Amino acid sequence: MHSLHDRYRKLVFFTWFLTLDLIMFGAFVRLTDSGLGCPDWPGCYGKVTPLGAVGDIREAVEAMPYGPVTMSKAWIEMIHRYVGSLLGMLIIAITWMAWRYRRELGHTPRLAVVTLIAVCVQGAFGAWTVTHKLMPAVVTAHLLGGMGLLALMTWLAARVRHHPPVAAAARRWTPWAAGGLALLFVQIALGGWVSTNYAALACMDFPTCHGSWVPPMDFAGGYSLIRGLGELPSGDMISQDALTAIHWVHRNFAFLVFAYLGALAWRLRAEPGLAGPARLILALLLAQLLTGLTTIFFQWPLLIAVLHNGGAAGLVLAGVTLLSRCARAGLAPPPAPGQARPGQIS
Repeated sequence: MHSLHDRYRKLVFFTWFLTLDLIMFGAFVRLTDSGLGCPDWPGCYGKVTPLGAVGDIREAVEAMPYGPVTMSKAWIEMIHRYVGSLLGMLIIAITWMAWRYRRELGHTPRLAVVTLIAVCVQGAFGAWTVTHKLMPAVVTAHLLGGMGLLALMTWLAARVRHHPPVAAAARRWTPWAAGGLALLFVQIALGGWVSTNYAALACMDFPTCHGSWVPPMDFAGGYSLIRGLGELPSGDMISQDALTAIHWVHRNFAFLVFAYLGALAWRLRAEPGLAGPARLILALLLAQLLTGLTTIFFQWPLLIAVLHNGGAAGLVLAGVTLLSRCARAGLAPPPAPGQARPGQIS
């Protein structure tokens, strides 16, 4: 029995770790302009690997030497797809175990089933990202789907991870933690919109933007959703004022998220069972501030931009962990490895 729990726990944590890695690598794909490294889906010019598409890739490079297709970009894109396929298979395995051994594991398989549905939807958005030629709305939805998948995997992991007991009184913080997570996802959507529209350098100074607290901006153009990359709905090239609006909104909404999550985490930093995720949120908020400013002052270095994306993912996992513990406060925590577990379904 213990070996079953251990296998399930290890499978969940490995899949959770791979989800986090895939989000980081997805940022690398986007920031290296490799999203169209193989302009078809699911293969690369109809081949399983770029090795079989060398001729097609060479022709694409000769036609557009500085275009979206190169051999290195093709490999970056295909590795991302390979890892995404592996992630899907692992989640299928988790769902099968959660359903098959639901009584032995002691909880319902509903969360695992929802996670399986989520990864299937995420795979569809991955395909649409390519077929719609990096349309900003689709790429941003793909990013949000990845963060949502990480949130579901984190909740699954929280159910099987041993942690200190949380007093029942901590349940009063559940709506506050949920509100903070909602604000965080709004900020991630705004950040994804910055990244997919390549607006990270639209404001090169801080705390002002173009030397003004409220510079000239085109919100209608910047936040028009149904349009191609670098375009307005009319087909004209997107303006600097529209890119400024995209950047300015993300930057200023960050202050609200920073204040809300910072105050909540500071209040909970000494609560038994909640101190770990609360302190992690405080550390990650400071890291996000540092990487965000570094991105501006050093003109968007690749490593810092990837780390900024990873910091957002870290905030998601810390926020979900905090929310799950608040929601289950007063209940018996998951047993440590090797410890007996009740057989009922919770």
